[in-house]
Amino acid sequence: MIANLLSRRAQQAAPYWLPGLAGLALLVAALAVWADDGSSNGVEIDWLTMGMGLFGGLALFLFGMDQMADALKAVAGERMKDILARLTTNRFMGALTGAFVTAVINSSSVTTVLVVGFISAGLMSLAQSVGVIMGANIGSTVTAQLIAFKVTKAALLMIGIGFTMLFASKRERIRHYGGMLMGLGMVFFGMGVMSDAMAPLRSYQPFLDLMQTMQNPLIGILVAAAFTGLIQSSAATTGIVIVMASQGFVNLPTGIALAFGANIGTCVTALLAAIGKPREAVRAAVVHILFNVAGVLVWVGLIGQLAEFVTWISPQYPELAGTERIAAETPRQIANAHTLFNVANTILFIGLTGQFARLAEWLVPDKPLEEEALVVRAKYLDEELLSTPSLALDRVRLEVLHMGERVQDMMRRIMPAILSGNRETLHDIERMDDDVDTLHAQIITYLGKISRLSLTENQTAEMIRLMEAVNDLENIGDVIETNLIVLGNERIDQGVSISQPTREILNNFHVAVNQAVEAAVLAVAQKSELAARTVTSKKQEITRIADSAAAHQAQRLVAEEPNRIPAYTIEIDIIEKLKRIYYFAKRMAKTVESDDATEAS
Repeated sequence: MIANLLSRRAQQAAPYWLPGLAGLALLVAALAVWADDGSSNGVEIDWLTMGMGLFGGLALFLFGMDQMADALKAVAGERMKDILARLTTNRFMGALTGAFVTAVINSSSVTTVLVVGFISAGLMSLAQSVGVIMGANIGSTVTAQLIAFKVTKAALLMIGIGFTMLFASKRERIRHYGGMLMGLGMVFFGMGVMSDAMAPLRSYQPFLDLMQTMQNPLIGILVAAAFTGLIQSSAATTGIVIVMASQGFVNLPTGIALAFGANIGTCVTALLAAIGKPREAVRAAVVHILFNVAGVLVWVGLIGQLAEFVTWISPQYPELAGTERIAAETPRQIANAHTLFNVANTILFIGLTGQFARLAEWLVPDKPLEEEALVVRAKYLDEELLSTPSLALDRVRLEVLHMGERVQDMMRRIMPAILSGNRETLHDIERMDDDVDTLHAQIITYLGKISRLSLTENQTAEMIRLMEAVNDLENIGDVIETNLIVLGNERIDQGVSISQPTREILNNFHVAVNQAVEAAVLAVAQKSELAARTVTSKKQEITRIADSAAAHQAQRLVAEEPNRIPAYTIEIDIIEKLKRIYYFAKRMAKTVESDDATEAS
């Protein structure tokens, strides 16, 4: 059981770990090469032992962060969804929401993805989203505050207690809290391992000379930005900086410069995530870059003043001296400076959200409409959100609405095309089902990825219900493409003319079924019990219209009219296929009714 859990967690986190370990490998290799320049003052460094300590410590650190973040998401996920759902257009509330969400999910890039989804859904403009992106920077400083605590001596105790809670308790919430505590313990234990591994460098002159060069703010910013961009993890950079500070290698001004660089380097993650995405995603990434770079430019000349203020507000240890005092005070000072820097920038720029948005729109203009229309793709599904299943499932619901719009468009156009349209009109509707099939495949693939995550029982049930609803929606498109389109072509082939009374009956039946489909899509997308009841309540109306249509067709059958047999067959088949579509709409609605019942219980 333990092996399976660790294997699954390692596979999920591997893309996050590997860049960090690769970056650390480059650092150790550079130090080892530097050791050959003869300036080590006779100090012998066991590079293999130090490298193993650094690699193992960083792996434990990253694994612990991932474990803790996932457990926190599971505990706070539903509450986080409620907060996001109530997100207002007020830029200050947006900043607070962005800070809270980022603190919970430990990823400003995921917050940016969520913002892109809101923009795509028309729930907010780019200007309104800038406040959330600014707040995300504040939330990202929680990591630095967390790892600056000096509780490494209690790390193994936290791991032991968390492990017991995680594997001994039968209550899901207790297991999540155990996962958080165990992850936090691994963070501190990993930091302790890295710190011990780096201890020999205290007397290694080449490394001390390297740290001296970092006292130049521009060099520190560039190095940290490049390192963070390489490993795509500001948390890893922050952890390494604080570990170096705890050994006395980094003084406060240098630590602040490195934090500034990490703020710029973390934009690389958002920019890479935006490649190939809609223009809204690229603009959100550009806003992130503009805000972070502008903030660093404002403060780069004020590092000394910021250091003095942070020293004044942070704990001090005057009983210590030299390197020991730097090691004791600097980690907390760097964390406080990181937080103050981002809070001050948000306050400074919060009034310029409109200007940031307009600049991003100017830098990333809209594509021509013809180019946008060539490719049909999911608007709301994003790989970044797979780390938070509750949010990923919500995005599936939004994508159901996107897919449902295509199906509803087919529904609105099909009846006029059957009754009086030509082959070209029918063929246009038939091609629309290709888009439906494409979206269906993308949603099912995304749900498959969600199914491989660590889900709660409610999340698993919700995922299954969404899969059923998406399949039902795709079935409606197939009925239109493979059945109703065929009936329209038969009407043209056989020269059948539909009488006006029959047209009225079929149109009324079509309107009722179309309303049921629209309500079913809305029920799934918004988890609306009212919309679900609207679908199921139409059963009597659908039955009444179907019986009335059948009686009318029976009278038509005995009437002396040309082509009455082919006309009767086509008209009866249309009614049967519309009833089939209502059946699928009703099944979609029932997935929401069972969802509500589950939540009520």
